[in-house]
Amino acid sequence: MKVTQKEVDAIVVGSGPGGATVAKELTQSGKRVLILEWGNNAPVKGTARQAVPQLFMPGKSLLLTNELLSIIRGITTGGSSLYYYATAFDPPVDMLQSYGVDIRKEIDVVRSELPIGKLSDDLIGPMAKRIMQSACDLNYQWHKLPKFIYQDKCRADCDKCTWGCPYGAKWNTRMFVEEAVRNGATLINEAKVDRVIQNNGKAIGVQYRKKGKMSHVYAPLVILSAGGMGTPKILRRCGIGRAGYDFFYDPVISVLGVVDDIQGGKEVPMVYGVHMEDEGYLLADMTFPWAFHALSAAQVFKFPKIFAHAKILQIMIKIREDLGGSLTEYGVVRKRLTQNDKKKFASGYHRAKAILENAGAKDIYKSWYSAGHPGGTAKIGDVVDRNLMTEIDNLYVCDNSVIPEALGLPPTFTLVCLAKRLAKHLVPRK
Repeated sequence: MKVTQKEVDAIVVGSGPGGATVAKELTQSGKRVLILEWGNNAPVKGTARQAVPQLFMPGKSLLLTNELLSIIRGITTGGSSLYYYATAFDPPVDMLQSYGVDIRKEIDVVRSELPIGKLSDDLIGPMAKRIMQSACDLNYQWHKLPKFIYQDKCRADCDKCTWGCPYGAKWNTRMFVEEAVRNGATLINEAKVDRVIQNNGKAIGVQYRKKGKMSHVYAPLVILSAGGMGTPKILRRCGIGRAGYDFFYDPVISVLGVVDDIQGGKEVPMVYGVHMEDEGYLLADMTFPWAFHALSAAQVFKFPKIFAHAKILQIMIKIREDLGGSLTEYGVVRKRLTQNDKKKFASGYHRAKAILENAGAKDIYKSWYSAGHPGGTAKIGDVVDRNLMTEIDNLYVCDNSVIPEALGLPPTFTLVCLAKRLAKHLVPRK
């Protein structure tokens, strides 16, 4: 497909929360938008067979650090939002304001547009309820977490969240892409952007590869939303060498134990939890589908636990880790957990273990490290300005790479707000 500069007002690279939102907003303002997405656009089936290639393809969706910590990201239309657990944590208003970025108006708009709310009791499974009761017994402020879920479409006794919801219950940014396309945007899938085309210090287009063929497209605006690991690689090819350093990736472990009086394993994850903000970590219930649980157990050689899936209580520990590390020219992630990071995990493990024991769990063990939400690789105040523009005119960034400080929390709500703010900057109201 050939797209010329005269046909397109903006090119958006990537279709996660940032890219999908800004594309939708621009099309609502009458702009002609081209969306380039590395992944495919296959209908969501909610199966491991479909999801695994989009989540665990080495070098593409699955990256390993030099500590063998796995960073998982969804490569498909809608990005990782197809496979996230739809948890809508409030954006860090004060932190962003300290960098000159005010998203308070956007927060109100997003709350009115998206299905943000706490899950009704009839949709909560027995494992989350058991963990909640145990945590409350131990005087933790364990409470329901807000979710991006259309609850009239959600189903109890369902394990599809991890593999992508085929019922349309879990809001994801593919929905925004589809809206942008209905508004006139063009979506090209399996298009991997290699570099930004420049002229006299301005971005004028991008070069991308699809099925081995190189193509060039042109527009007066380019918005990179290729994610915390993808965007900095493109920026470096633009000559912005600062991108890809001192970042975060939200490391996670789970603490698991076996109970004898529950037959579960199919429920919405991250329904309840507690954010230990002063200590720098989040605790929440977690339930994996069988195949994902089996992989996690095998990683730590707990092979008998594979077959105990329906009786496993699991608590996730997500920490706000120290910034650090570097992304090499070939995309290798060099970053190690610090002693401070390990202390946070140790504290979280101690608390999670006590909660599980109080819930009647035995044979308690912990998973290996994994990570999601890599970001901070093109920070506000460093690589981009308060309006998310780089030092190259008309080249913007709108994804988790612009977040200047580690959150240790799911960033989707924040990114949707930032994208709405960016769209208003690009198309100011008269």
